[in-house]
Amino acid sequence: MSVTDDPLARSDQHDPQPPTADSRAGSAERRPGGGWFRAFWRWHFYASFLVIPFLLMLSVTGLIYLLRFQIEPGLHQNLMMVKAPAPAGEVAESYAAQQRAVDAAYPQAVVSSMTEPREPDRSTVFSITTADGSVRDVFVDPWTARVLGDLNPDTTLSGAAIRLHGDLMVGPWGDYLIELAACWAVVMAITGYLIFVTGRKARRRRRVAKAKGAPLRNRHAWTGAVAGLGLLLILVTGLPWTGFWGEQVQKLATDRGTSLWGEDPGALSDPASTLDESLPHSHKVNVPWGLGKSEVPTSDTAAAGKKVSVANIDTAIAVGAKAGLKHPMTVALPEDNQGVFSAIGYAFTDPGREKTVHVDQYGGRVVSTYGYDDYPVLAKVVSQGIALHEGRRFGGVTFWAALAFCLAVIFLCVSGPIMWWKRRPRGTGEVGAPRGKLKIKSTWWVALLLVALGIFLPLFGLSLVIVLVLDQLLLRRVELFRRWFAVSA
Repeated sequence: MSVTDDPLARSDQHDPQPPTADSRAGSAERRPGGGWFRAFWRWHFYASFLVIPFLLMLSVTGLIYLLRFQIEPGLHQNLMMVKAPAPAGEVAESYAAQQRAVDAAYPQAVVSSMTEPREPDRSTVFSITTADGSVRDVFVDPWTARVLGDLNPDTTLSGAAIRLHGDLMVGPWGDYLIELAACWAVVMAITGYLIFVTGRKARRRRRVAKAKGAPLRNRHAWTGAVAGLGLLLILVTGLPWTGFWGEQVQKLATDRGTSLWGEDPGALSDPASTLDESLPHSHKVNVPWGLGKSEVPTSDTAAAGKKVSVANIDTAIAVGAKAGLKHPMTVALPEDNQGVFSAIGYAFTDPGREKTVHVDQYGGRVVSTYGYDDYPVLAKVVSQGIALHEGRRFGGVTFWAALAFCLAVIFLCVSGPIMWWKRRPRGTGEVGAPRGKLKIKSTWWVALLLVALGIFLPLFGLSLVIVLVLDQLLLRRVELFRRWFAVSA
């Protein structure tokens, strides 16, 4: 959603050539309502300058992450793919045996979690923490218990994509920049819809007249009209992850005895980073639990000295299955002699199935369970929003919708600058911004909308104040800037 290819760009250059179909369309838009069009277009134009680089990056990295289960096995076949034995009924090695193989191959490391294979021809994944504190994903052939190798999950293509997607790999300031761009993307989406409606007649005239650039402009407009709803949904569902908005709202929620996140209230065992970050406990932001009323699940250390069976990963899987957890499960191993096995059920397409069963590491009994039904209302909403954001809530339906959305946004990010480049004024010292401004007295609802957005999105509000101050103190007072940005004196 970038600058709309409009004949008004010519009208500001005082082109002495005879009127054409394009200029007649421009004249029509100077009628009542044309000022609204130009003003909305101006906001859309400048918002796109800030938003497009970030939105293009987010769309590409989001697309890579969406396709991670297709991309990564292709890039790492020797680790992630195995040959399932011919006899369909052949039994795989126990997870305990596979863990022993990992322990033997990495004697200085600590195994923190295990994820079952998604398919018969996929590897078992063990997450380990090495002696220097780094995390590795170790891949094991489930049919032979042979260790195939390991990867740093953050350095895979999808791992790098999600790190760029989250904070540009530069930490909090990168997170703030992405959040700021997301705020202005809301403005770009809203103004895009406004100029889509107010500019419909001009687009029709140009299309009928077969004006140059009309097909691209029309495709840009209609693609934006469809993708804009998805963009607004993605932006809203991504806000809980942000470093400023998300953190501040989480603090407010915590102070009121609730939480944005359905995080287990104190389990000692948590899975380490894996290639699948859709687990209910794998949120990047470590936020406090708002209620804090549940006891921390621990194993019965008093029973350790008695003659009881010692549980292992296979025990946790069996107990989890009996409790209704869905395969493939992830099991977090005890961190110490008081920790528990935490069996996490597969809930990739339905957050309502998110559930963790904590299993005593000595007797194999269920210590406690925690799942979606225990989340506060806000956490349930956020959990559903995350699933929509990641294109997995309704399985194939949202997957293909998310795929189409990413491609549509990439098209918008490319087509907008192309239209601007073709229509930009040459040799005038102007950037080619559309002229026009809203009169606050007659468009009070726009001012009210901006104030509401500024309150709801504080980073946007702060940046808007800075923009308005610069506009009054610099852009309108310095001739060079006034001409460059096409600002009315």
